[in-house]
Amino acid sequence: MTEPGKVKLSTILWGIIIPVIIGIVIVIFPAVLRPILDSAFPPPSMDSAGSPLAFVTVIFTHGLALMVVFGIPLFLGLTWNKYAGGAAGFIMGTLYYVAFAGYNVQYSLINYGLNINPYADPSFIGGYIVGGILIGYMAGSLNEKSMRIKRMLASGMTACLAVGIFQFILNYTVAASAWMTQADPLTALWQTLLPLIILGIIVPFIARISGASELGYHP
Repeated sequence: MTEPGKVKLSTILWGIIIPVIIGIVIVIFPAVLRPILDSAFPPPSMDSAGSPLAFVTVIFTHGLALMVVFGIPLFLGLTWNKYAGGAAGFIMGTLYYVAFAGYNVQYSLINYGLNINPYADPSFIGGYIVGGILIGYMAGSLNEKSMRIKRMLASGMTACLAVGIFQFILNYTVAASAWMTQADPLTALWQTLLPLIILGIIVPFIARISGASELGYHP
């Protein structure tokens, strides 16, 4: 067993700086940015249509958080294998489901009373836990450890679009707030797909640039 080389600047960047920045961003967006955006663009409720620009809050809070949650299994699926991607998706999706549902309990009670329980929303379970598994597993299955950027992009984008459509169908049919999606399906569709499309473009490049090929993956 050989000892690793000296600590490089890239090691510090990927091992310390970037994870800390991501952690701070995950906390700042829902805790600080969301209340500000909700004040500027009131979200819809059963008693009010809300602001037509309420989607801005969704994209800059929930959308970005979901990109981080799905980005990890997508990355592992592309660079390692479908089983690592699927397992990471299960873990990340489960943690996000619990955290997101818990975070929304107060909001649900204020706006909907006891009519909506975020923990019992089947779209949360399907969209986050099952979606996380699917995005990592599908990307790994399609990519097969290839480091060719075209194949990584095609695999990542296919997995992201499939999961995005899956989420939209759940939001349209079984979600506790399905009435919001049904009121404007096209808007709901692009709001669901946009973060995942961006993710399908960014993650393959990150996986390629991060030097994953040095770990012995075939081109």
